[in-house]
Amino acid sequence: MKLLKNAALAASLVLLNAGLFAITGTEIAENSRNIPDPVSSHGAVKMDLINASGDVDSRMVEEWTTEEGDLASTIMVFRSPASVANTRFLQKENDGRDDDKWIYLPALKRVRRIASSDGDKSFMGTDMTYDDMETREVEQDNHELLGEETVGSWNCYKVKVTAKDPADSQYSYKIAWYDKESWYPVKVEMYDKNQALLKVMSVEDLKTVDGYLTPMSVYMENVQENHATRVTMMKIVYDEPVNDRLFTTTFLEQGR
Repeated sequence: MKLLKNAALAASLVLLNAGLFAITGTEIAENSRNIPDPVSSHGAVKMDLINASGDVDSRMVEEWTTEEGDLASTIMVFRSPASVANTRFLQKENDGRDDDKWIYLPALKRVRRIASSDGDKSFMGTDMTYDDMETREVEQDNHELLGEETVGSWNCYKVKVTAKDPADSQYSYKIAWYDKESWYPVKVEMYDKNQALLKVMSVEDLKTVDGYLTPMSVYMENVQENHATRVTMMKIVYDEPVNDRLFTTTFLEQGR
């Protein structure tokens, strides 16, 4: 009789755990991907590169984006300091294939295409790689709901994200915390191919600007190299006309 009771209890716990969450990890990721985006944006961004001693190397960047359907194009122009001024970066999303990326380096006076094989390289000395700047499709990954946790002031779903094709990601997996109210990922841990923690992305300030969720401050820390990058939105304007010429390799090369 006791054995039957224990078996019944175990079965009840399995059923309880199976129905514990009324949502799946994939649904959470889809909700996040469907957060409304503006047709265009124009902003001023400050990048602080912070080394192990706490020394800060600040950079000012002007950025424009435009979106057509679900495909976005972004142009970034580094304004200061003088060592990186007039460096320009262009990224264009594609449907069903890798994004196109180009960079113009003033010292070389030419445009260089960023190859897919360079996706794990640092972007302009920051703790973000070129691949980190892409938006992955939900279908590229498996999303396992691990539970619920509080991150700062946010009540979150905790989700393990693993690429369906291991060769399709520079990470073995990620752990993402999605705010239950906004669906925005407010924290992401990234693990290297040896499954050791490599980087942690933390949203420090998230606001709604003109109806759009906007991360006003994001901190990316490389825990293995003891280096970090803080990205601060200094100014942002949404849904104003943007000249399509900005999103061309001609503008990238000429700056006009």
